[in-house]
Amino acid sequence: MAEALAYVILGRGRWAQRMRSIISGQGKSVVSIEGTRQLPFETESDHFERLAAAMKNSGAQIAWLCVALGHHVSLMIQAAIEAGLHVVVEKPWYGSSEETRKLQSLARAKGRVIAVHFEYLLLEEVEKWRVDFHPGVGCRLGGRFFLSRSDQSGIPAIDNLGCHLLAIREYAVPSSSVSEISCGYELPDERHVWIDKGNQRLSSIDLFTHGQPIIQRFMQKVEAALDGAAFPFDLEFAVRVAGELDAFKNRGPHK
Repeated sequence: MAEALAYVILGRGRWAQRMRSIISGQGKSVVSIEGTRQLPFETESDHFERLAAAMKNSGAQIAWLCVALGHHVSLMIQAAIEAGLHVVVEKPWYGSSEETRKLQSLARAKGRVIAVHFEYLLLEEVEKWRVDFHPGVGCRLGGRFFLSRSDQSGIPAIDNLGCHLLAIREYAVPSSSVSEISCGYELPDERHVWIDKGNQRLSSIDLFTHGQPIIQRFMQKVEAALDGAAFPFDLEFAVRVAGELDAFKNRGPHK
């Protein structure tokens, strides 16, 4: 099945262009839908129908949403599923538990997959953590994620970047506590996550210089899920990460 799969990207920004390049580099057919915003004269229903028709007419089987966050993301997911497509959504997920349940129920009823793109979970080192340290009882996870460029997403750094670190925790060591999460834009590049236990550093991962094809691995995992393989990075997983992120932010001052 995977050889024949085609993708449609919703969005036209820097990330949409990067994803188009990566997907096409895997030998996949990929088209783009750039006019994704609700037009001034459109009702939400008309917007929904226009997007669903565009995705159906694309001939793709997987829609990758590379758009700014907002209410429209949920609408796009529904439109894609109604059009018969599977969906990849970029992190972080801001949908409520109720909204998530409705989308997951719709996906199950239609036999579709909704995937949330947490690319760093496909690192070999993260998989090794899951084998060696899961569930992480008595461990502490810490991390720093700094980008040298300015914010291009409009998302606070703790949400946009911190969710990567907490997704690693949720996947590999969900019973660990969080010792430090520091995130920011316009700082020297650093993407580093580690696990401590007692006074000992058990392991650390450099997310910045890994050199592994993690987005391509994520694509492979999504495509395998279309044939029934287990897929852990769904909206329910994203909701758990969002809950951990909220809990961390509620602890008090953070970077």
